[in-house]
Amino acid sequence: MGVAVITGAGRGLGKATAARLARDGHAVVALDLDAAAAEATAAAVGGSWHQCDVADWGSVEAVAARIERCDILVNNAGIWRFHSLLDTTPDDLQSVIAVNIIGVVQCSRAFAPKMIAAGGGSIVNLSSGAAWTNSPGVGVYPATKAAVISLTKQMALEWGAHGIRANAVGPGLIVTEGTSGNYSEERKIERGKSVPMLRVGEPRDIADVISFLCSDDARYVSGQVIYVDGGVTAGRAAI
Repeated sequence: MGVAVITGAGRGLGKATAARLARDGHAVVALDLDAAAAEATAAAVGGSWHQCDVADWGSVEAVAARIERCDILVNNAGIWRFHSLLDTTPDDLQSVIAVNIIGVVQCSRAFAPKMIAAGGGSIVNLSSGAAWTNSPGVGVYPATKAAVISLTKQMALEWGAHGIRANAVGPGLIVTEGTSGNYSEERKIERGKSVPMLRVGEPRDIADVISFLCSDDARYVSGQVIYVDGGVTAGRAAI
């Protein structure tokens, strides 16, 4: 097994992915802007950790220099600032783009050479079902997640000859620490009615798909996006 570097690993989908990849036998390196959260995840999965601001090239470069090998990179770190476009501030705009787009590019550029040196690897970028569906009041978030899909295809094209596979995962309605405030039990049931499978998702639903994409079972899968959303992007379910 290899070394799996996961950004935004301190909580939510990143934390669940760290746990799953550790169970798969990978040595997990947890990266997060919140050092305490990264350390806690690393302790829970028997891995290592570094504080890292993916939006800051200097921070990414410094962390990458301390990690000798990388076979798997999961670009999970992401933020949202849900406002209408008219209410989106310049700070909102810059921060969401810096983390969700620039962060993916910077981390991939930092760790791809290590994969190339090792003969290949797997990159999984976290997009979102919002890249497909869009919704009023969510600002530039869907656009940044759509950009992640385009970047994923670019990585697959440019680095495929080096043995690197790049894919994206688009989560749907997932209950995590960051979204749990919006999901009382009653709210979960109500939101689940809008999903063809009649439930909202859990972090493990995403982590298991990431595990597949990082495994040899997906050895000929590259440049793809898998929406893990209970069927939401398939269209409107019958009522």
